[in-house]
Amino acid sequence: MRDPNDRVPSPRLADLAQLIRLPAALSVPGDVLAGAVASTGTARLRDGGTIASSVALYWAGMALNDYADATVDAVERPERPIPSGRVARRTALVAGCGLTAVGLGLAALTGGRRALGVALPLTGLVWAYDLRLKSTAWGSAAMAGARALNVLAGAEPGRRVSALPAALVVGAHTYTVTALSRHEVSGAPRAVPAVTLAGSTATALAAAALPTVLRQGRAARIGAVAGALGYLSSYGTAQARAAREPSAANVRGAVGAGIMSLMPLQAALTAGGGRAVLAGALAVAHPSARRLARKVSPT
Repeated sequence: MRDPNDRVPSPRLADLAQLIRLPAALSVPGDVLAGAVASTGTARLRDGGTIASSVALYWAGMALNDYADATVDAVERPERPIPSGRVARRTALVAGCGLTAVGLGLAALTGGRRALGVALPLTGLVWAYDLRLKSTAWGSAAMAGARALNVLAGAEPGRRVSALPAALVVGAHTYTVTALSRHEVSGAPRAVPAVTLAGSTATALAAAALPTVLRQGRAARIGAVAGALGYLSSYGTAQARAAREPSAANVRGAVGAGIMSLMPLQAALTAGGGRAVLAGALAVAHPSARRLARKVSPT
C-alpha cells in the first residue's frame, strides 16, 4: 500500500480507465436520449454533443471521487488506482479538472447559454458530492439531483417541464444506488437493500406507467413495460440477493448492477416516449455493458 501523495510513474491507459470507471459511462447516453424524447418526441443530431458533455462530466466525477477518497481508500480500497500506486493523486485532480472543462466546453458549443443553464448546476452537484456531501445525509440526494439534471440536459430548452417525469424516475433510481453504495465496504443492515428494492420496484412501476399517463400508444406501453421488467430482473435480483445476505460483496454487486441497470430503465422511458428503435439500442447494449463492467469495475 502506498501513500496517495507519493510520486508514481506515468499511469497506463488501463489504470486511467479504472480511475474514471470507463464502462459506467455507457449508462450516460440514455439519460440524454430519454430527456430528448420526452421533450420533443425524437432525438436530434446535437444530442451527440450533449452526450459527449455528460460523459466528460461523469468521468470527471469519478476522478474527483478517487482524489477526494484517496486516504480512506488506502485503508478500505487499497486495490484502487491511487492507493495501489498506479495513479498519482494529483493526476486524478488534473483529470477531474480537465474533464470538467471539456464537459462544460462541449455544453457551450452544443447549446450555448441555455445548455450551460443545466450543465453548470450539474457540475456543481458533482463537485459538491465528491468533495463535501458524499458522507453526509445529503449525499444520496445530491447524486440523484445530478442524474436528474443529466436527463434535463437532453431536453429541448423551453420544453424541459415535459422531461421532468423521466428525470424524476432516473433520480429516484440513482438515490437507491447511492444509498446502497454507502455500505459497499462493510456490508449493510438487512433493511437497507430491502428498502432500496422497494424503491426500485416503485421506480419500475412509474416508468411502466408513464406512457399510459401521457396517453401514448400500445407499442409505447408495451416497450415501457418490457424495459421496466428488464430493469427489475437485473437490479432487483441483485438487491434481493443483498437483502438475503447483506455482505459487502453482495452490496457491491447490487451497486454495480444498479449503475448498469440504468440502461434498461432508460430504454423503458425512451420506449414510453414513442421511440422504440432508440429504446431497443439501449436494451441491446446493456448485456455488452455488463460484460465490460466485469473487466473494469463501475464502482
